[in-house]
Amino acid sequence: MQLEPYISDLLYRYECVTVPEFGSFLTRRVSATIHETTHAFYPPKKVLSFNEQIQENDGLLARYIADVEKIPYEEASKKIKKRVKYLKSYLVEGETIAFENIGSLSLNNEGNMLFEPSYSYNYLTDAFGLSQFTTPEVTRETHKKTVEAIEKVVPISVTPERRQSLGYLKYAAVGLIALTIGGFAASNYYVNQIETHNQLAQEEANTQLETKIQEATFVINNPLPAVTLNVKKQHGNYHIIAGAFRLEENSDKKVDQLKDLGYSARKIGTNKYGLHEVVYASFENRIDALNALRAVKKDHNNDAWLLVKQLEE
Repeated sequence: MQLEPYISDLLYRYECVTVPEFGSFLTRRVSATIHETTHAFYPPKKVLSFNEQIQENDGLLARYIADVEKIPYEEASKKIKKRVKYLKSYLVEGETIAFENIGSLSLNNEGNMLFEPSYSYNYLTDAFGLSQFTTPEVTRETHKKTVEAIEKVVPISVTPERRQSLGYLKYAAVGLIALTIGGFAASNYYVNQIETHNQLAQEEANTQLETKIQEATFVINNPLPAVTLNVKKQHGNYHIIAGAFRLEENSDKKVDQLKDLGYSARKIGTNKYGLHEVVYASFENRIDALNALRAVKKDHNNDAWLLVKQLEE
């Protein structure tokens, strides 16, 4: 009976496969390596070795043979023992035993076993599909003296060759990344656009408030001509903000002033900073709100901005 196929199968799963009264085949995992002179890349693998001192039967090999051949454990053990007897006699005669896909065994002058592992198989399942490959040595390119002289004045990056063949790869990679990011961003755009818009606009407005709108009263010497907004309904989630005030009485004055100018102004409550917000008008349709905002910015208040917020009526 040939033991090699069974030993080979077990080496994929175990670090030690013992052949009773003969020795043990051991595996040790090593990382990927690069040969310094040939520049060959080797994938991670299991390195094989043999230890003739480990001969105690652990039952692994016999149980596996019994399962595969559908025979009793005792019968499998007898077959292993018979094969070991043959292998030892073969070694004593000075012959070399070849274990297919594992390695070869022979005896030295002192009667000790010498093992030469086979490098054609990789028993590391994590490295399945990986193979050895060789790459040309990477060398640094030397600039010409004239280029070096120019670089002393204006630092530039010049290489002797234009790698046009790789250019499309660069743009393809950039395009792939852009599509991936774009798809993700589009899926979240609708959810985040309202919150982002409100936050940026509110922060800008609050900065202006600290310097422009913290007055106790408002004096309009030369009131600007009123702008008529075609507002069908003063309710909705889109609000054109005229200002925000710490004192509610100031917000009331602002509402009155805007109404005198023809706007359907009103207060919509306080924001998260505790400021009383005054709006020119509120809209249910975003397009209508943007059109009205452009008109307000053009004819009355360039600092007006759009708030998207659902109010509790």
